[in-house]
Amino acid sequence: MSQALRRDGGELRYGDLPGKRRPVVFIHGAGMDHRMFDAQAEFLHQAGHRVVSWDQRGHGESSLAPGARFTASAALDDLIALLDHLDLDRPILIGHSLGGNLAQALVRRLPERVHGLVVVDSTWNTGPLGSGERLLLKLAAPALALIPAARLPRVMARASAETPEGIAACEAVFARMPKRVFLDVWRATVSLVDPRPDHRSPVPLGLVRGARDRTGNIASAMPRWARAEGVTEQVVPGAGHVVTLDAPDETTKAIEAIIEGWTTERSA
Repeated sequence: MSQALRRDGGELRYGDLPGKRRPVVFIHGAGMDHRMFDAQAEFLHQAGHRVVSWDQRGHGESSLAPGARFTASAALDDLIALLDHLDLDRPILIGHSLGGNLAQALVRRLPERVHGLVVVDSTWNTGPLGSGERLLLKLAAPALALIPAARLPRVMARASAETPEGIAACEAVFARMPKRVFLDVWRATVSLVDPRPDHRSPVPLGLVRGARDRTGNIASAMPRWARAEGVTEQVVPGAGHVVTLDAPDETTKAIEAIIEGWTTERSA
């Protein structure tokens, strides 16, 4: 993460590993940072892909300008600015949770900029919502606001991961984010959900989910999404929401199978 892009008075930190195969851009989830994809980034780089990892504003090594708030529109503009800055030619986007929501939003706005989309443990932005799901989205941020700041990282880590290693890694990274920023990030994530039942992905789509993901409506929405798009959902046994930390090897294999499957289909 040795390089930086100045944005709105803050700084986006990113890493860009060279490769001759199609670029891959990893987009981490809410409260996390680029390291959640370390295993997958290393594998794809070794497989010959150009690999870009970055921290969203207010996350990890990236900063927010003093007094600035995290919003979905600003985060999406950051992603587009990074693609422009690096002159990336139709990369594959791999996004987790909030990162998956942002990637979906970018594909919907600028489909010509993206080769393919892999969504990892993220809800379906445009999918239909039942009354219970709408209520859950509405109450999520107010419920989190009631949790004391000192307890919030632990509570969120235990809700996000299943393995001791995954829980510890999540808690450590969540603890670095002030509660007010975390709540803004959560609100931004919810704001990207925009039901459009007839919408279908204009680019190749892959879906990956931890079998024990209990976050929001992901466990019910992603299977519906897979059926609507006619794709096979890759479900990783024993893993929770942050599947890349609970089961890094299995997640890497799932992502590799999706990307290589696109190559096989196009060459057939």
